[in-house]
Amino acid sequence: MSAIAPVKGTRDFYPNQKAFQRWMYDHIRAVSEKFGYQEYEGPFLERLELYAAKSGEELVQEQSFVFPDRGGEMIALRPELTPSLARMLATRSKSMIRPIRWWSFGPFWRYERPQKGRSREFFQWNIDLLGVDSPQADAEIVVVAAAFFKAIGLTAKDVRIKVNNRRLADQQLDKLGVPPERHQQVFRLIDRRSKLNAKEWNTYAEEIGLDQEQIVGLEDLLNNSVAWREFDELKDFFDAVEQMGASEYVEYDPIVIRGLDYYTGNVFEAYDAVGEERAILGGGRYDDLVADIGGEPLPGVGFAMGDVVTGIVLDKCGVRPDLRANPADVFIPTFDESSRGEALRLAAELRVAGLKVEWFPEIARLPKQFKYADQQGIPLAVILGPDEIELDQVAIKDLRTGTQTTIPRSKVIERVRELLEPRNEL
Repeated sequence: MSAIAPVKGTRDFYPNQKAFQRWMYDHIRAVSEKFGYQEYEGPFLERLELYAAKSGEELVQEQSFVFPDRGGEMIALRPELTPSLARMLATRSKSMIRPIRWWSFGPFWRYERPQKGRSREFFQWNIDLLGVDSPQADAEIVVVAAAFFKAIGLTAKDVRIKVNNRRLADQQLDKLGVPPERHQQVFRLIDRRSKLNAKEWNTYAEEIGLDQEQIVGLEDLLNNSVAWREFDELKDFFDAVEQMGASEYVEYDPIVIRGLDYYTGNVFEAYDAVGEERAILGGGRYDDLVADIGGEPLPGVGFAMGDVVTGIVLDKCGVRPDLRANPADVFIPTFDESSRGEALRLAAELRVAGLKVEWFPEIARLPKQFKYADQQGIPLAVILGPDEIELDQVAIKDLRTGTQTTIPRSKVIERVRELLEPRNEL
């Protein structure tokens, strides 16, 4: 019988992949908490109507995993978290202290064609600041993203956060004579600019009702890199980014518009500096979403960052960390049958002291056991054989350097901690 293949577009997380994901999660948590954000989580299943309300036709009709439950209600595996966040806040917003700073990291699903940088199942960091409507709040969210990039070793030469504003874009489209009811269609057209060739893009523009003069005018707008200087909301935004020390990562880009329907103000996306990969993250201001879900008006701004593209960019820039999947700091070999019980007691003693200890579960030649521990990246081996037991001693072998010392059994915890201290400081 052949092995059963995984579901298309999903990923197996072997220990080394899980170690990388945990490393990313730890940095996400550290950066989020540094800015005062609290961790939360929403359900993996939501009613389809939640996304149908504001997420856009493409996400709902083409990209969502949808199924009826046993009662006939249409359910979706969550393709994004912002609508869930809005729903959660809509039920309790009156009682919540504002501003609200929340973050989350968890799995999401989209029914898309699996390809480089995109899978059907992915993990995503979501972070949002709600209850404040100001360019400075938008700037804080973008600065959080920049702080994360810096923390994981991506410099401003590696990644860029590109910013635009929906209200500025609305004004620009009004000047081109595009009626307000067509603005969302034009936003989707702009959002597809990098995904279509010039002929396809022009054809799409004509299909949504733009004439040639408007298409040329739109092209001019998308090539204007200084339009933000005439728009107070973006000037205040960039001033705040500079004041918070992250301006090197951030720039204006009129092509960034975001395809989802609920954005109302500043929008932003991050890319590798060369522009070869998909967006690392994307987000913006959404001032109407909570009210549209049924709650009181609550302004918000936030972004989502997927783990897949982030990993690709770390690889490309040569800064993906070399991580050890095995968490143990101490390895205890099984010397022989007569000393096994004492070895187990020693392992328990070290664990009670707060150390991470792996015991080898069978009798084997010591070189074989040490080779295993070295392959696992465990730094120290504590040996307790018949001779050590008789003399009330232990031998400690530093597998990183090959040196070995013998000490009194009573000093083992103290000595192990001393040897591990430099590593723990990292």
